[in-house]
Amino acid sequence: MTTSAPTRQVRVLAAPGDRHDEILTPDALDFVGRLAAAFGERRRWVLKERRRQAIRLATGSPLDFPVATSGVRADRAWRVAPPAPGLTDRRVEITGPPERRMAVNALNSGARVWMADFEDATAPTWDNVIGGQLVLLDAIERRIDFTTPEGKEYRLGEHLATIMVRPRGWHLDEEHLEFDGRPVPASLVDFGLYFFHCAQRQIDAGHGPYFYLPKLENHYEARLWNDVFLLAQELLGIPRGTVRATVLIETITAAFQMEEILHELREHSAGLNAGRWDYLFSLIKTFGHRTDFLLPDRAKVTMTAPFMRAYTELLVRTCHRRGAHAIGGMAAQVPSKDPAAHEAALAKVRLDKEREAEDGFDGSWVAHPGLVPVCREVFDGVLGDLPEQIHRTRDDVETTAADLLSVRRISGPPTAEGVRTNIAVSLRYFDAWLRGQGAVAIDGLMEDAATAEIARVQIWQWLRHRVIDRESVLLVLDEELARLGAEYPWAALDEIRELFERTALAAELPLFFTPEAYTRHLVRTSTKEVTA
Repeated sequence: MTTSAPTRQVRVLAAPGDRHDEILTPDALDFVGRLAAAFGERRRWVLKERRRQAIRLATGSPLDFPVATSGVRADRAWRVAPPAPGLTDRRVEITGPPERRMAVNALNSGARVWMADFEDATAPTWDNVIGGQLVLLDAIERRIDFTTPEGKEYRLGEHLATIMVRPRGWHLDEEHLEFDGRPVPASLVDFGLYFFHCAQRQIDAGHGPYFYLPKLENHYEARLWNDVFLLAQELLGIPRGTVRATVLIETITAAFQMEEILHELREHSAGLNAGRWDYLFSLIKTFGHRTDFLLPDRAKVTMTAPFMRAYTELLVRTCHRRGAHAIGGMAAQVPSKDPAAHEAALAKVRLDKEREAEDGFDGSWVAHPGLVPVCREVFDGVLGDLPEQIHRTRDDVETTAADLLSVRRISGPPTAEGVRTNIAVSLRYFDAWLRGQGAVAIDGLMEDAATAEIARVQIWQWLRHRVIDRESVLLVLDEELARLGAEYPWAALDEIRELFERTALAAELPLFFTPEAYTRHLVRTSTKEVTA
């Protein structure tokens, strides 16, 4: 499997690692280079358009369903492609980083789908990025079995979850790979390496190359992904339409363009997903300067809040009227060894999944194998022998722009506990992320970058509107850093403090904590350039 040589090469700027040569082959790098050559400029335009849109919204432009695409929404005839093999029944999906032990557990968990997450659940060290590709390749080749030094065996069973891959978002670079004097877009690295090595293997196994697309803000970004899919399939001789992708609706602007996003991807679409923390994070990034978008403690902003109900019900209606799956949000609870705490966690998960199933979702996410049975039981009770409930078109749902933006109905000041929790979670997640761990259990929940984002921007928003004072925040920061250092003496407290102050206490809100933190702390280029 090869492509003809490009006029420019992808340069590997990192030192070689164990088995990296199996992923970073000349042909694979050539393929990634072709994607970068074809789409690098459009990706830069997408990011510029994001900034322009942010300025427009910050200076008073209203957010509404676009007039220019009203014809797409009004046309009742079009549908997305039918479900692909392995994606017909998605009643339970499990998510996690492409790490060897977690991969075996997820594939064996009884979930119908495993989302291998290179984005929020992976700290993008070079070893994690390439190691994750090796894990996926080994899993598809069924050579992933291993035994720990303690003697615990990890073996793939007979019935495995379908693999979907979430590449990093358009806003991120991979600085260990360079093309035409620039870092290669991280999205194209994660997508391209997996597609090159595994697309045909997945087809041969009876499935296909399936993806989750994060952080999209409008249908132009979906169109860009669709064009990536078209070129990738053409270059490798994969039949057009083989790729399937589910889009996470986790930005407020994307919520106003759900139908347009499905329309752009329709021959490659596998539906939409509702992401809670990133959605709230996006609301603050977009409207954090306005007092009518002042959110209370994030624990109080549940999926039953009116504006969250409007968002999720619109998502189900949009998907089902177009023949697409609607996938619910994350249950992040980690089963506890304490029986009472364990039962309380399962009861909370059950209640959340019952709401989703009754609202019409076709499946939902869990973060831990121990939650698969309760999620499956709930959806079994609603779906029965049906693979989904797309027939429930939810024509009763009528959602306006005002409904999606009615945050003021639950707005309110934070509590002292909420302030402390956000600071503590941010610091503990930053500690794990800086050490190369992207998914970490904190206070009984499996947390990822989305948690850190909503936690740190809430502190910023509360300071911006002076509902908390800086001195109190700094006092809590000192106390929580001391607690972290006592519990983990190896924690890089100065780096963690700097990261928190730079991303939560600055006058201007950084859009994401990850890009600059990645460049400052996780990039490890070698002094000797390696060229494919």
